[in-house]
Amino acid sequence: MIASRRTLLTVCLIQRLRLLAARLMIFAPLAAASAVPAAAADWLDDSFLRGSFAVFDARPARWDGLSLGATVGYSNLSADFGNAASEEVAYILRNSTLEAEFQPSSWTTLPKNVTDSAQWGAFLGYNWQMEQLVFGADVAYNRPSNLNSQATDSLERLATTSDAVNHDVLLQATASLKLVDYATVRGRAGYAVGQFLPYAMLGVAVGRFNYSTSATVTDTQTNPVGTFGPVTLSKGQDNVYVGGFLAGLGVDVAVLPNVFLRAEWQYIAWGPVNGTHSSLNTGRAGIGIRF
Repeated sequence: MIASRRTLLTVCLIQRLRLLAARLMIFAPLAAASAVPAAAADWLDDSFLRGSFAVFDARPARWDGLSLGATVGYSNLSADFGNAASEEVAYILRNSTLEAEFQPSSWTTLPKNVTDSAQWGAFLGYNWQMEQLVFGADVAYNRPSNLNSQATDSLERLATTSDAVNHDVLLQATASLKLVDYATVRGRAGYAVGQFLPYAMLGVAVGRFNYSTSATVTDTQTNPVGTFGPVTLSKGQDNVYVGGFLAGLGVDVAVLPNVFLRAEWQYIAWGPVNGTHSSLNTGRAGIGIRF
């Protein structure tokens, strides 16, 4: 009798356990499904984005301090050789009635010429920032690969001087101008916008030039008949230092807290080199480090 009661209790207990297991199998997926949105909501909470795992810092870049960098670019040298051979012609025709009355030395014998070349450089600068206004100064060294401009031409004119001599004057000239390298000192003013710093610049430059000129004068005369020349005179010099004024526009872009990229355009008007006036247009890109 006692054994049968124990058997009955065991069967009842087994049935209850089976029922409980079945209920757990039914409600466990529902509980898990209800837990997923809550976990997802917790994961998407904006406190995570504001935490230490943020990838991008949207704060405006700082631009003050010392900076050092390098640039590469492309330059265009425009040279006006019009009066490059004036001194040579004037010396050949010195003390002559032709030069005194018609000044062949002032005739524009040679044309303008343009040459292009790649260049590289380095800069060192310092910025002062007042809220979004940024003021700076920098010094830079630049070296073109091959900025060598040349021109060759001739000019012929007829003239009759006060002594009744008819002149058929032929001027032949050639000239070259090479910009070896140059240094600049610039002042800059910009306005910081987020990670960008657009700026304008003004400054001075000192360039090192090589030049050469050659002129030949032939004067065929009638009444009386005769010929003067041809007479040729040449000269040249290396490492001539000439100053200039510059202006330009540019933009710096902060890519890391202390690293920036640079793009700019710069124009330099050089002083005359042996009578040749020239200007330099340069577009370049660079990378810099701020300390």
